[in-house]
Amino acid sequence: MKFDYSGRVALITGAGGGIGRAIAVRLAQNGIRLVLCGRTEAKLVETAKLACSVPCHIVTGDLCDPTFPAKCIQAAISAFGQLDILINNAGLAQSQPFEAITPDEYDRIMNTNVKAPFLMCQAALPYLRASDCAAILNIASVTAHKGYPLQSIYSASKHALIGMSKSLANEVYKDGIRVHVISPGGVFTDMVRISRPDLSEEGMILPEDVAEVAAFFLENRTNAVIDEIQMHRVGKEPFA
Repeated sequence: MKFDYSGRVALITGAGGGIGRAIAVRLAQNGIRLVLCGRTEAKLVETAKLACSVPCHIVTGDLCDPTFPAKCIQAAISAFGQLDILINNAGLAQSQPFEAITPDEYDRIMNTNVKAPFLMCQAALPYLRASDCAAILNIASVTAHKGYPLQSIYSASKHALIGMSKSLANEVYKDGIRVHVISPGGVFTDMVRISRPDLSEEGMILPEDVAEVAAFFLENRTNAVIDEIQMHRVGKEPFA
């Protein structure tokens, strides 16, 4: 039997498009109220229109701002009085030779992909402990498991995100908080079009595919816990 999440509250970062938007639309089908976080208000408004079957609250800002994660969590509590699900989806990628990466570029990617989820989890934990179905979903990448050329900082950031997820999961599982990781391969989003211009749409993972995995984690809240799901494109070698 699928867990009933009607009326629960999920906060999603990077909700203005791509995977974040697809997850928002999918969770709305479960009656989950949404806190949509991102940099561009117009994009978040569009996501809210697509998820119009549930109440949505929009929070705009930059995750590179270390004060923004706490503002997102407090906005969720102010809007809905609770927080049950945190989805750290926002991320940056860059395709660049190792020696060409500048310190500023390094900081920008690490701050968005690692520091922001860290701060978001810290701010969310007191409220997640009050939920009877608390879950954190961190969107990582297969690059965390297999290094690809020109993806060194992105790979490092997602590897760090998985490491943080593992430690956090072991700290909070006795509180009833489940920490899951989704590690997709090439997903056809604007970010991939920029960072991997060599890839075409054919055979790519779709944002909706990742959203279905996110929903699977939440709906199947049973005694069997899955920590991570890795996904690869249909044209990639299995178990590569």
